[in-house]
Amino acid sequence: MNFKRLVMFATVLTFGLIMLGAYVRLSDAGLGCPDWPGCYGKLTPSHAAADIAAAVQQQGGDHGPVSIPKAWKEMVHRYIASFLGLLIISIAVMAWRKRDELKQSPVLATALVGVVCLQGAFGAWTVTLLLKPAIVTGHLIGGMSVLGLLTWLWLRQTTAARTVSPPRDSQRLVWLARLGLLVVCAQIILGGWVSTNYAAVVCTDFPTCQGSYWPTMEFNHAFHIVRELGETPDGKLLNVASLTAIHFTHRMGAIVVTAVLLTLALALWRTPGRQALALKVAGVLTLQIAMGIGNVVFHLPLWLAVLHNGGAALLLVTLILVNYRLASHRVIPHAGV
Repeated sequence: MNFKRLVMFATVLTFGLIMLGAYVRLSDAGLGCPDWPGCYGKLTPSHAAADIAAAVQQQGGDHGPVSIPKAWKEMVHRYIASFLGLLIISIAVMAWRKRDELKQSPVLATALVGVVCLQGAFGAWTVTLLLKPAIVTGHLIGGMSVLGLLTWLWLRQTTAARTVSPPRDSQRLVWLARLGLLVVCAQIILGGWVSTNYAAVVCTDFPTCQGSYWPTMEFNHAFHIVRELGETPDGKLLNVASLTAIHFTHRMGAIVVTAVLLTLALALWRTPGRQALALKVAGVLTLQIAMGIGNVVFHLPLWLAVLHNGGAALLLVTLILVNYRLASHRVIPHAGV
């Protein structure tokens, strides 16, 4: 497999792994195997069947955090993540060996190895520290970071069929694209905080929340980073008002993201040769908004919640594409980008 195909495969695999991770988290399978890297010290849940059966009996049934199906969900995620780590190491090795042929610095590929190692550590801490919101959110950020870096590396391998004079992109457009990427990253972190604190279902109506356009909220503990799941820093239960603050802040963030990205899409549309990029931004944004509203209206169905995570990843990739094109001034014939 050549370098470009390897990077492409790793990027697509990372996107799928992010959605699988969301499925594991949202189906409450994050502690399906409460140790790491194995499952009760074994290679597979099948080898740990006796330990899992004892845990199921202790928790009073298979509706708790441990069961054979949940253990398999968790371990399949780990297997694929380990394979991805090996792929990224291979990409870094190839980047160094082929640096003259590729005419590219291997620094980005090497940095990816460091990021994926940190991501593996967050994966371990997610389990061993019992799903602390800060750690789980950090794990999500790590996954998105790997996807973003791989996307940029993949784009560096793409070459236009011909080189044309670049459009005169204004500095305002470039900075607007950077702002768009920044607010998308911030919104992804907010979305992760909503998910890891299980605050998605605290508002079951739209556009209101709990029947109000400004519901009762408590911010003192809502965004306190160092605490246990469902608890305040002093060990008390996190109240509904705090969960509402987390959820509602994400909604407010969505308004900011929508305003910035629609402004960016309009600016791209008005720039010769950038209309296709404008349509990509507007299309992915519209899809993500629709899925976000659908999660509230339909009370967070698992499949739609997973797709919403995938939509966030796709929005990130789209903004990286926009920034890359504006930075490189490449124009692909017949595609408008």
